[in-house]
Amino acid sequence: MAGTMSRFEGKVVVVTGAASGIGEAAAKRFAAEGASVVLADKDAEGLKRVAGEIGERAVLHETDVSDGAACEALVAFAVERFGRIDVLVNDAGVDHLSRIDEGPFSDFTKVIETDLYGVVHMSRAAIAELRKTKGAVINLSSASGLGGDWNHAAYCAAKGAVTNFTRAFAMDEAKNGVRVNAVNPSLTYTPFTEGMKDQPDLIAKFEERIPMGRGAEVDDISGVIAFLATEDARYVTGVNLPVDGGLSASNGQPALS
Repeated sequence: MAGTMSRFEGKVVVVTGAASGIGEAAAKRFAAEGASVVLADKDAEGLKRVAGEIGERAVLHETDVSDGAACEALVAFAVERFGRIDVLVNDAGVDHLSRIDEGPFSDFTKVIETDLYGVVHMSRAAIAELRKTKGAVINLSSASGLGGDWNHAAYCAAKGAVTNFTRAFAMDEAKNGVRVNAVNPSLTYTPFTEGMKDQPDLIAKFEERIPMGRGAEVDDISGVIAFLATEDARYVTGVNLPVDGGLSASNGQPALS
């Protein structure tokens, strides 16, 4: 990060899903580059840990993004504390692995309510403040928002919607000076994917399909999130940016020898 340590000096960044994984990494990246960061998550203990590791630049607010009123309260807290919001990072998400006819329908709707509605709730709550600062929104979509996965219908539905919501929201807000983009990671090593460590055959299949030969570390993603919030990306909006080691460059066929 040499030479970039003050890119966000005086800026206020709200990060959902900040108690772990990509959200935690993004919050730490923004704070390291000078921002004041509002950490939001349902995981109170995780928030306390991350806030303690960041230090005085961070404040926390326990928030369930599937609840629109809670999102409004988070935005009000951020504005009361810092007087502005410059960047919103919508990272909070859950997952559910099953076919659509397995388990109760509530398993499906829980993913939609958090992964999709959470992005919409936060965007609705924060947009008036972002218009004032000509700010930026970065959504966490997924490779699963660009194509389908087996046994992953709820997550693919939610992330596919986030992908297209990002485009539409960006179009509506461009005239107001607010940029809206998304990052679309593939396999990323976070607590979200912790269980995959016990499935070396599955990890090997991912590594075979990803041209760079490995899954992402959280800092591989957080650096791109930070870039999309900078002045260097001032003419970038409505983009879903694959951060996937080249996975989406493939047409899906196996390697030819």
